[in-house]
Amino acid sequence: MQSLIEHARTFPTRISEQQQEFAQLAHGQQPQALFISCSDSRVIPSLFTGARPGDLFELRTAGNIVPRYRARAACGVAGSLEFAVQVLQVSDIVVCGHSHCGAVQGLMREQTVQHLPLVRRWLAWAGHRAGGDEPWQTRGLGQDPVSVTQQHVLTQLDHLRSYPCVARRLSSGRLRLHAWYYTVETGDVLACAPGSRAFKPL
Repeated sequence: MQSLIEHARTFPTRISEQQQEFAQLAHGQQPQALFISCSDSRVIPSLFTGARPGDLFELRTAGNIVPRYRARAACGVAGSLEFAVQVLQVSDIVVCGHSHCGAVQGLMREQTVQHLPLVRRWLAWAGHRAGGDEPWQTRGLGQDPVSVTQQHVLTQLDHLRSYPCVARRLSSGRLRLHAWYYTVETGDVLACAPGSRAFKPL
């Protein structure tokens, strides 16, 4: 923790030559994209996208999960999504999964999160359950963690489409959805082309 504290203390000095850029940020934000990624500490979107302050509106959740739209739900994910689409009017939304994702491992092997009731409830929103309180399912995804993670990302994209504000902007051509997969050990980023379910290098 001490290294983080020291970095924060010296940050104003280290950006002194960029004061104009940072001062401009105080007047508002116009991010290029809403970037939905996992809370995992190994996944740093600005590191592999080269994003500068103000470029990405980030939404990080365990397993980059986007619950399906529920009109009366009080949900931080839904609120952040609505703000990004309705107020910031982002033109692109990226859902980015990653290798070695603990949430996906929990979806594949429920026993690994048996002692974590809050995590188990959150993972139920991933959209891979058979329904109700039945055992979790990753049917049709196989047991390859990479394939399961990539298909999980596509499921979250399907959930995004259930939000009326997203659906409206998609239908008018003002919004694009992207499915990405980040490999922690190599830094490789794969993407799924529209209309496909196969991930290939960007």
